[in-house]
Amino acid sequence: MIEVALWEPEIPPNTGNIARLCAAIGAPLHLIGRLGFRLDNRSLRRAGLDYWPEVVLRRHATWGDFEAATTGRRLWCFSAHARQLYTRVAYAPGDVLVFGSESYGLPASVLTKYAEQSLTIPMPTGRVRSLNLATAVGIVVYEALRQLHGW
Repeated sequence: MIEVALWEPEIPPNTGNIARLCAAIGAPLHLIGRLGFRLDNRSLRRAGLDYWPEVVLRRHATWGDFEAATTGRRLWCFSAHARQLYTRVAYAPGDVLVFGSESYGLPASVLTKYAEQSLTIPMPTGRVRSLNLATAVGIVVYEALRQLHGW
């Protein structure tokens, strides 16, 4: 199974929607670093509805803690600034899909370290700088599932 990781998410409804997606597919959700909300926040819970008990939630205080917990696994980092398309790689069980915060994305140090594993979702018109976080996660998760399960 794949896993989803969010670096310092800021908007509770986005995280709630992503948690709901993770519950639906059985993917663990990693939350890394400083959060822009409390995990007991009403709007976060409302966005996840009653699915929070079904989410395998893993909390990491720092990026280093997250890397230590995922040693030996492939991390795919997503950024509007990456050059390689998310559809051009072969996902595998155990891969971790890593997304940055809504305002700042992933830190430059992470994108540099994982340059060969940094992917983007195309936005051909160039009229917007990024997609909504929950939308981006859904797009990539279902591409990975399509590849892994032939859907």
